[in-house]
Amino acid sequence: MRAGMKFVYASALVLACAGAVALAQDKGPTASTTDPRVGLKPGLKDAGIAAKNMELVATLFRPEGFFDPKNPGGLPMPPERPEGAGNATPPAPPAPPAAPAPGAPPAAPPGPGGLDFANSDIAFSGTHLFLGNFNGFQAYDIERANKPRLLASVVCPGGQGDMSVWGDLLIMSVEQTRGRLDCGIGGVALPSSPERFRGIRIFDIKDLRNPKQVAAVQTCRGSHTHTIAGTSPDKSSLYIYGSGTGQVRPGDELAGCSGGDPKDNPETALFSIDVIEVPLAAPQNAKIVNRPRIFADATTGAISGLWPGGDHGPGTQRTSTTNQCHDITVFPEVGLAAGACSGNGILMSIKDPKNPVRLDHVADKNFAYWHSATFNNDGTKVIFTDEWGGGTRPRCRATDLLTWGADAIFDVIDGKKLQFGGYYKMPAAQTDQENCVAHNGSLIPVPGRDIKAQAWYQGGVSVFDFTDAAHPFEIAYFDRGPIDAKNLIIGGYWSTYWFNGNIYASEISRGLDVLKMLPSEYLTKNELDAAMLVRYNELNVQSQPKVTWPNAVVVARAYLDQLNRSKSLSAAKASAIKNALDKGDKSKLGKADLDAVAAVAAQVEADAASASGRDAMRMKALASTMKGRVEALR
Repeated sequence: MRAGMKFVYASALVLACAGAVALAQDKGPTASTTDPRVGLKPGLKDAGIAAKNMELVATLFRPEGFFDPKNPGGLPMPPERPEGAGNATPPAPPAPPAAPAPGAPPAAPPGPGGLDFANSDIAFSGTHLFLGNFNGFQAYDIERANKPRLLASVVCPGGQGDMSVWGDLLIMSVEQTRGRLDCGIGGVALPSSPERFRGIRIFDIKDLRNPKQVAAVQTCRGSHTHTIAGTSPDKSSLYIYGSGTGQVRPGDELAGCSGGDPKDNPETALFSIDVIEVPLAAPQNAKIVNRPRIFADATTGAISGLWPGGDHGPGTQRTSTTNQCHDITVFPEVGLAAGACSGNGILMSIKDPKNPVRLDHVADKNFAYWHSATFNNDGTKVIFTDEWGGGTRPRCRATDLLTWGADAIFDVIDGKKLQFGGYYKMPAAQTDQENCVAHNGSLIPVPGRDIKAQAWYQGGVSVFDFTDAAHPFEIAYFDRGPIDAKNLIIGGYWSTYWFNGNIYASEISRGLDVLKMLPSEYLTKNELDAAMLVRYNELNVQSQPKVTWPNAVVVARAYLDQLNRSKSLSAAKASAIKNALDKGDKSKLGKADLDAVAAVAAQVEADAASASGRDAMRMKALASTMKGRVEALR
């Protein structure tokens, strides 16, 4: 979501991409009005539900201290600017309050705003889930997914409260001007104050019920989001990418901070990200060690080298200058990062995480604000999301294009170039009372396929297959009706992440949901059982891990199901493979049976040579899994 209460309107946003066609808002495909998700009953705790191929297994409302008792669902949003405001420049973010006159009492602390109690992002460690909030964070025990238990609530205002975890360290993003070094709730009344905190907080969570702040790294624009990018070569330090989207702080509050056009001020805090080093043996010494100019022009070196701001012609979106990243996802095992950076999507090399290097950049005429990124498991695709409307506005209505506020799927060519593939958007029309646009999600680790569970705010969660970038399709969904029947109150899913067999969903205004996928014609029991074999000890979704699957029979059966679905095998070959897998499922086999299974595996491997594309990969993986199973039984 865009920072704090700085609203971004449809008419004030951007975007353009290599190979994409510009579309006017009154042309092109729009959402379905006959979908079961249309017309659901509104309500905070009793809203109507529509679900397909997934089910809700647990839900917990926000604990005390994380909602306004007078308005437990939140406050209504003010109306949008009138139609015709068109491409007007969005309003500037509010400045900190002016200093009180001499002798006057200090200004009152800020009251609860529309997002000041909003749930945000999620991180996982073992059997624990950490749920960020603009007012602090919560820790849950999820050992029993159907009965999550609240362990700790830490009130520490400042938003967004994005979370990451590394061992005994919990990392939290802070960007709002009300944030205080001491985690106090009174805000900061002065426009410049040593008490204000905007940046990266680090907590020691050895005692999970009593976390202790051990470091607070101040940054010039605060931290809207952050990403654990990797470690130093000797593993002694952690590197964190901090992405700030707020106003630049005054230099008399934090030395070295200044804004402005880089032509007038080459030291501007704009047009960069923060690289923070955290010594693991002494996290209190964490500090900024680099502010790489990742948007620089490769020829001239000008630091404002990417999208300059503005629209892309009649009927297209408008965006601000690319002088920030909203979110960065790293994939250390392939040495790449994808940055969703306001007016551009960028691909970076992070072989040296302290010094990221831009490899390529793209834009898209249908996009408004490049928001987040997700790689597929082999690093050959990346999904960028468009947060048209800033996450606070209805952008999934029947009149809204399916290419606006959507995902753009790119192929990664030779590990260094981005090539546009296609779009995906949650396909059910939502109401004017539901903020809805593409937001955070993660992969579901089904071998042989690229599948993502993605949050769409009050559009719910949509699970979709993007194995073929040009033809993504929906597999499952879960959605509730709007929070209120008459007013738009911000809510819905901020993040929906698969972790060890379940989807955990951060509901902005309601709390925490746990969802479970169900087998269907789009996703077999074997495919789901193979995904269930993947177990993470820690998961920070923006620090994407490489998934590998064991040489288990259910994994082989998942590949077989996929090959049958694509009609890539004759009935006789499919039957022979099934019989071989039935044999391989036994705990003990004689030599003759083992040799028979190995022979079928060798035939599948040979057939892969004449296959192409994804089916060739599946055949090779099936053969390899069968061979691995044989070796394990010999």
